Amino acid sequence: MGTLKTEPARTRADLLAPPVTAALAQWPADAPVDVDDVLVAPIDATLADTAAFCEAYEVGLDVSANCVVVAGKREGTVRYAACVVLATTRADVNGVVRRHLNVRKASFAPMDDAVELSGMEYGGITPIGLPGSWPILVDSRVVEMPYVIVGSGVRRSKIALPGSALGLLPGAEVVDGLARPVVG
Repeated sequence: MGTLKTEPARTRADLLAPPVTAALAQWPADAPVDVDDVLVAPIDATLADTAAFCEAYEVGLDVSANCVVVAGKREGTVRYAACVVLATTRADVNGVVRRHLNVRKASFAPMDDAVELSGMEYGGITPIGLPGSWPILVDSRVVEMPYVIVGSGVRRSKIALPGSALGLLPGAEVVDGLARPVVG
């Protein structure tokens, strides 16, 4: 986890967006991953973007996960999904995600929509605490990781947790081939 100083996330609501705090408070006691295995670390908010964060905190791109909000429209209704992929990959938005949403075209949700609907800061959106109506698509490579680092809902911190925990979130679906490796 590089140079991050972590502690149990549920004890540091000051480092989490309100929907994340609420989701951790409802974490099932009998979950396969204990809530105290969900850790949080403060970071410099100006370094929240993946490349800058990884360099500054000595975290490998291969253990850093991104959560992107994707939208598509069908019959006049906008459908949203969150996609969780490793930073060494990119979500297949107009292939796998588009088909999953059953829309003609999918794209990254507009920033204002993603922020307003998630209750989280842009650049810090995390799959923990997202609206229950959104599917959370998790690339199979993410759940194989002993630990991954992802947003906390705010730009001033990051969450570290077992990759398997992301595949167990309410509404989560582990998807083979959700992401493709970044070339070059």
